[in-house]
Amino acid sequence: MGKQKVVVRFRKDGVLSTYYKFPAKYRAVFVSRIKVMAHLDISNKNNPQDGKINFRHFAPIDIELRVATIPTAGGIEDVVIRILSGGKCMPVNAIGLSSNNLDRLLDSVSRPHGLFLVCGPTGSGKSTTLHSVLNYLNATERKIWTAEDPVEITQQGLRQVEVNEKVGMTFSKAMRAFLRADPDIIMIGEMRDSETASVAIEASLTGHLVLSTLHTNSAAESIVRLLDMDMDPFNFADALTGILSQRLVKTLCTSCKKPYHPEDRELEFLAVEYCREAVPDGSRADPKEEDVLSQLSEWKTLYTQKDEFTLYKSPGCLDCLETGYRGRMGVHELIMSTPEIKKMILRRAPASEIHYAAITTGMRTRKQDGIEKILLGYTDYTQIRTL
Repeated sequence: MGKQKVVVRFRKDGVLSTYYKFPAKYRAVFVSRIKVMAHLDISNKNNPQDGKINFRHFAPIDIELRVATIPTAGGIEDVVIRILSGGKCMPVNAIGLSSNNLDRLLDSVSRPHGLFLVCGPTGSGKSTTLHSVLNYLNATERKIWTAEDPVEITQQGLRQVEVNEKVGMTFSKAMRAFLRADPDIIMIGEMRDSETASVAIEASLTGHLVLSTLHTNSAAESIVRLLDMDMDPFNFADALTGILSQRLVKTLCTSCKKPYHPEDRELEFLAVEYCREAVPDGSRADPKEEDVLSQLSEWKTLYTQKDEFTLYKSPGCLDCLETGYRGRMGVHELIMSTPEIKKMILRRAPASEIHYAAITTGMRTRKQDGIEKILLGYTDYTQIRTL
């Protein structure tokens, strides 16, 4: 604001940090230059604008930048730049899924038709997960169409369409066009409205596998959200094959992390937190002592060597900028469409009831998945406690 310096910040591993500051007198010139590079209207300072910069026109780096300008108080514009291309598709077994979740997910998406959803907030890796699944499914005998906003990851063999509402190319319009183009698999970047969701469910019931994302907090809430969008419960229950909810957590720096043998009370605390997730209204109830002891016994057979648990902590080093964390990985919860879940969809059961029913049929919550990743040495409880 005013004569304060202009701050350039980079987001790394989900956290913003200051990279550079320069005098306020260069602010207008700096913003105008970016807008020219992104082919935006430099005279329009009162409305948000979106554009792209093909960076290889300006430097020997083949990347594409997504630019968004937003007017803020005091006649100042805020600029957000996001790297689009250059992102390679990750193998489906490298996105942090536990072996149980990976097996169930591949079983769900290997069916010839149905609806599979990935949910989570912005920046939680939903598109990366979907492209990893598409990479697994991508084969010569399958025709795959995608509608994305924007196309961030490109894959050989996929027909990828970029949604542009300014010219009338919406998700629902792209979806209807795909159905006339002989698809086997359709990926919709996001279910934003009831029309898109309705067409997706219709497509999944007529012999197509449909993959999409939703901005919801949990897998169970995704079911309620779609029912609130006036989806037919009968068609939705028939179409749904699974819902994956995910978040990203920071992983311990491999350069400085050190092993240690935890005390019994630390392990007991993790076991109590793990078991509390399986209790109805778990945040307000303590698990039974026998359940905690049973869980510790199970962990002892899975995660110990010579009857000793090994956890890790990172004091920080130059590689991780003294934070102790470097890189991120996904934590997940996966609801599979079982006969019980289908019945609950038909009677429009609340999200909490669906969530508990899914746990009783084998689902691990995000927090439980995160605690298992602590025991495997990938992260620590600081990253898991708020899941």
